[in-house]
Amino acid sequence: MNDLRVVAFDLDDTLAVSKSQIDGRMAELLGHLLGEVDVLIISGGRFEQFEAQVLAHLDLTEEQLRRLHLMPTCGTRYLRWQDGGWRLIYAEDLSDADKARVIAALTESAKALDLWETKTWGDIIEDRGSQITFSALGQSAPPAEKYGWDPDGSKKRRLRDAVAEKLPDLEVRGGGSTSIDVTRKGVDKAYGMRKLLECLDLKHDNVLFVGDRLDHGGNDYPVKAMGIQCHAVTCWEETADYVRVLVDDLVRRHAQRA
Repeated sequence: MNDLRVVAFDLDDTLAVSKSQIDGRMAELLGHLLGEVDVLIISGGRFEQFEAQVLAHLDLTEEQLRRLHLMPTCGTRYLRWQDGGWRLIYAEDLSDADKARVIAALTESAKALDLWETKTWGDIIEDRGSQITFSALGQSAPPAEKYGWDPDGSKKRRLRDAVAEKLPDLEVRGGGSTSIDVTRKGVDKAYGMRKLLECLDLKHDNVLFVGDRLDHGGNDYPVKAMGIQCHAVTCWEETADYVRVLVDDLVRRHAQRA
């Protein structure tokens, strides 16, 4: 990519183990990357999750912070660093009536499919304002439990299809390893990427996306489908190796231009 301006990342299982803080190596690499290009993190979690998993472990200058873009809840929200703090640029919130419909559809469908678990860690259904998220084992389930619950994705697919049939006017998609996300129709990671391109006046080939669910039906797939160049990974270690090479290449290119 000759004119790379932004590198975008999924969070869970791309930058970090699910719901866990980023490794020190990844934090350092993100700092180096922010010295060369803008960075976007777009994921299904709330802003508070971004804070706990990523922001609290970065040591960035003001300039680096201004180059960092955050899109929680799959691009339904966009925050940038302005005047010493994180400022909300937009939020595509669900109405109270829609939230109630979503919660009912998720609850009824999970119970009907025998996917409503009794051993859980934290809330099964979470209202994230612009997104309602169902987590089969609860929001705070240990990663090992989450990865073992639905290794082939069949449980999520069945639940996603059942809920989508009840909510044809909303966007229903598989999220993380145990989760289903529901947002306003047409609001997904591709929506967030289009908003980013618009806000920064960029073209598709100015952006590179790195994610672990780029397969058809995965929550990163909409980004690939819109024509953004993507790089698939399966874990944060693969991402770290890729970013190390990418940073070296960017440093070399920028030095040649100078």
